[in-house]
Amino acid sequence: MMMKKPDRLSALIKQFRIKARVYPVGVGDDVNRQDSHPAPNLFIIHEGGPGSSHTLFGDQVGDQVGKAPALVFFPHGAPPAFELKDDSDNVEYVCASVDTGGDANPIAIALPDVVTVKFDEAMPLQAVTDILLEEALAPRCGAQAVIDRLCEIVVIRLLRHLIETGKAEVGLVAGLAHPNLSLAIVAIHDNPEKNWRLEDLAEISAMSRTHFVNIFRDVVGVTPGEYLSSWRLTLVRMEIARGASLKSIVQKVGFSSSAALSRAYKRRYGISPRQELARLA
Repeated sequence: MMMKKPDRLSALIKQFRIKARVYPVGVGDDVNRQDSHPAPNLFIIHEGGPGSSHTLFGDQVGDQVGKAPALVFFPHGAPPAFELKDDSDNVEYVCASVDTGGDANPIAIALPDVVTVKFDEAMPLQAVTDILLEEALAPRCGAQAVIDRLCEIVVIRLLRHLIETGKAEVGLVAGLAHPNLSLAIVAIHDNPEKNWRLEDLAEISAMSRTHFVNIFRDVVGVTPGEYLSSWRLTLVRMEIARGASLKSIVQKVGFSSSAALSRAYKRRYGISPRQELARLA
């Protein structure tokens, strides 16, 4: 019987809600907007002649994209000097501002500064972008809500594509792409409160303890223990922001005591959880 693959994204999406705002066609001409809306960082190019992506993005990004149709995503925001140039009459594109949960989201941190995908190499992704573009280029009743939700699905399918194709060399995306390590990482994400031992995680990954530790460090970039602690502290900070009590957080996240949580939190963030709660009050 074939083993069912673990759901590598649901725990992350549950904790870090993806939010997208698609701008009206043409707004992308001024990427560094000065109004209340964040600058676009996701661009979907639908049609155009040879080199149309170069026309839009210039040589640096255009060389990675090639010809349309394609997607360009700046997970950490478009660089300050980035300029979108639309001097072609036969290019159709939309742009959006996408927030994957801020710097707290480990998968967002693991992504490179720019992600480019050619749709002829990612047909499931193109299937959604085609619908998004249809709605954006011929808006109807309720279009904005539909378009924004579709854009969130585009980002989820983009993350799937990056994981399934193993585009990242080191980091969480690379770990989730690994057929064995992903089992342990998903277990950590789903059950942070569990008293995980290296032997448990190695067994889940069908590896010896030593091999698991070495491969995890090489692929993810940190040790399993460091990743577990980082994930727990990320969840702690989110729970504090929601106004949860320290007692409930300790039980939910898996620290042995409030004192242990406080020490780890202060080492990472420079202030204690109680100081964080007071700051947010």
